[in-house]
Amino acid sequence: MEDNEQDMEVREPDMAYGGIYTYADYLKWTIEERFELIKGKVFRMSPAPNRVHQAISGNIFLELGTFLRHKPCRVFSAPFDVRLPRKSKADKDIITVVQPDICVICDESKLDDKGAIGAPDIVVEILSPGNNTKELKKKYEVYEEFGVKEYWVVSPQDSTFLGYTLTNGIFQPSRLMTSGDIVYSTVLPGFALYLDDIFEGL
Repeated sequence: MEDNEQDMEVREPDMAYGGIYTYADYLKWTIEERFELIKGKVFRMSPAPNRVHQAISGNIFLELGTFLRHKPCRVFSAPFDVRLPRKSKADKDIITVVQPDICVICDESKLDDKGAIGAPDIVVEILSPGNNTKELKKKYEVYEEFGVKEYWVVSPQDSTFLGYTLTNGIFQPSRLMTSGDIVYSTVLPGFALYLDDIFEGL
């Protein structure tokens, strides 16, 4: 194969490729556009988040960060690679790499210079108009499969919050919540997220 063909392959993934990509492949892509790998398949991330998305993400991150100060859990925001290995932690064997909007990790052994390896305790995804149903369904499946304890889905479009709590390996949904409601976490006892504050002024 000629050098220029190799460079093209390294620069970005082939969205029509029928095989399985790995984290080792992912690390070679130099294009600025952001991607996620879900079970070896490539998903383009939405364009740069809009103002409302950024405001909601910032509000949630601030609340979590303030609560977790001087506590063992850590909060991170995208771009932050979360690798979800099935068995081997080698780059060539990992086929799922996601970038949640926000995640909370309470086991410091899961953190390294590349991001995190293993399921976060809490994942927060803020929906964007560019999110597609297939992508959201697959993320739900991998978060449940790999043992994310709480999965929070926030919709800026209708100012709602839906939380999933892992119970005996299965996600159990909360009721749909909105402004005026308070979100509590089984992972973070004592934490309260006031949705009025999260959606205020948006």
